[in-house]
Amino acid sequence: MAPHPAVQAAIDLSAGAIGGAACVFSGQPLDTAKVKMQTFPSLYRGFLHCFLSTYKQEGLRGLYQGTAPALLANVGENAVLFMGYGVCQEVVRLVWRGGAEGGASSELSDTQKACAGSVASIFSSLVLCPTELLKCRLQAMHEMATLGKVPTRQSTLWSVVRDVMRKDGPLGFFQGLTSTIAREVPGYFCFFGAYELSRTSFARYLGTGKDDIGVVPIMLSGGCGGSCLWLVVYPMDCVKSRIQVLSMTGRQAGFLKTLVDIVRVEGVCVLYSGLTPTLIRTFPANGTLFLAYEACRGLMMSRFGN
Repeated sequence: MAPHPAVQAAIDLSAGAIGGAACVFSGQPLDTAKVKMQTFPSLYRGFLHCFLSTYKQEGLRGLYQGTAPALLANVGENAVLFMGYGVCQEVVRLVWRGGAEGGASSELSDTQKACAGSVASIFSSLVLCPTELLKCRLQAMHEMATLGKVPTRQSTLWSVVRDVMRKDGPLGFFQGLTSTIAREVPGYFCFFGAYELSRTSFARYLGTGKDDIGVVPIMLSGGCGGSCLWLVVYPMDCVKSRIQVLSMTGRQAGFLKTLVDIVRVEGVCVLYSGLTPTLIRTFPANGTLFLAYEACRGLMMSRFGN
């Protein structure tokens, strides 16, 4: 028997939060390198130079700079995302498959699940944007101070929060929201679509159900989903990082103007600065995300789902 919708939503919320935390701890150093390369592409020759320079100048702490807001961002985003994913699947099932054989209980296709994930990402963007702004600013603070773009180094989370409130008020935390949504909607269509398609392929190859494919196939499916997401939306993420970091020095231009200025002044290739650490990070980080999500969801469904 299917669990009550409220119970199902709570399970998805909790499992998504645990998955988000696992994702941060497994991938934060590479995410730091990505943000630094996106924001200051001329300072680093490549991924290894950025990674090693950060470690030499700031130590392991520098690679994990921004972990607190990253945890808030990923736990909040994935909790809302996976809860929304479950809810949107039910909406898609009722709207898209309502007249089909099987009705509301029929299984959705991988494409329909991808559409549900895409819609769910709109809601998670509202949670993600403020916390990701704080994360990106903390990650790039060393470079901003070195270049003289900020008068003093604001090395703590609360100092960055105070700076945003003083300069821009509460709405300042939503700088980059347009580019976040522009990134999330197509990105999570690819993310969930590739994940579900990979799980389906593994299930057919192994001759099992999608929920019984095992640990390694789940992690590989999560890595495929993450890779597809970043390959599609990386330029938009680069623009978002620029807006969120450089707005420390004053009001930053909007998404389209920032995109055009980057292409005109620095070239198209700059939009892909930091792609290497992102793709390296995506398999362990997103594999861990989905493994934690599926495992926790399965345990809670067996305990509370009936």
